[in-house]
Amino acid sequence: MANIIVVTNQKGGVGKTTTCAALAGIFVSRGKRVLAIDMDPQGNLSFSLGAEDTGYTIHDVMTGECSIGDSIKSTHICDVITSNILLSGSELELTSEHREFILKDTLNTVRNIYDYIIIDTPPALSILTINAYTAANDLIIPMTPEILSLQGLAQLRETILAVKKYYNRRLNIRGILLTKYVSRLALSKDVEEMVGIVADQLHTKVLDVKISVSAAVAEAPAHQEVITKYSPRCKAAKDYIRLAESLYPEIVEKVPEQNS
Repeated sequence: MANIIVVTNQKGGVGKTTTCAALAGIFVSRGKRVLAIDMDPQGNLSFSLGAEDTGYTIHDVMTGECSIGDSIKSTHICDVITSNILLSGSELELTSEHREFILKDTLNTVRNIYDYIIIDTPPALSILTINAYTAANDLIIPMTPEILSLQGLAQLRETILAVKKYYNRRLNIRGILLTKYVSRLALSKDVEEMVGIVADQLHTKVLDVKISVSAAVAEAPAHQEVITKYSPRCKAAKDYIRLAESLYPEIVEKVPEQNS
């Protein structure tokens, strides 16, 4: 049964897509079966993972135009369900009484096929975001150590708590992930302390692993490759490996015991 991981923040440019792609690549490198779902109408995760912009998309799945199986595309990284700009109209199109559960109900038909399902969400608190939260087991919240990034966390907190109350009591907020982190800057430390207050309100924590700022992070999507493959020696790639192993220790390769 797949663990469904949602990466979310209503603010753009905080590393949601990079985090999704990195986790997908790391899980696959450890022999895990991965499905990545792009819930952002901009389609950045689809492009980053090398998925073709043809055929059925998550929009078609959400509106009942196709089955989820028909929408899955295989890439050199992992299986992907792509997105496109049509998804931006979902707020008006999805009007059924149980519209918050569309994604969850759909994913139940493929959860036994994968070990991990990773969902990239749009930079907005919409019906798409709520569907992702309702379907999720784990929630990871990336944010940059900047004052403006703090402003959106309050509204995000209210949405998460509402979903936990009404739609998904088992939603597990794994933590707030600081990205584009520069340890020598005083601002990074100051923001980290303030983020800790919000984390306490969400009954979660600021994750110990921080993702270092790196030019390779911005370059990797242009090559349709994940950061751990594009530049495996850069600090950000090593940070993402540490993140994956700390949150999901089951992927850590076991060293066989030697007989004495």
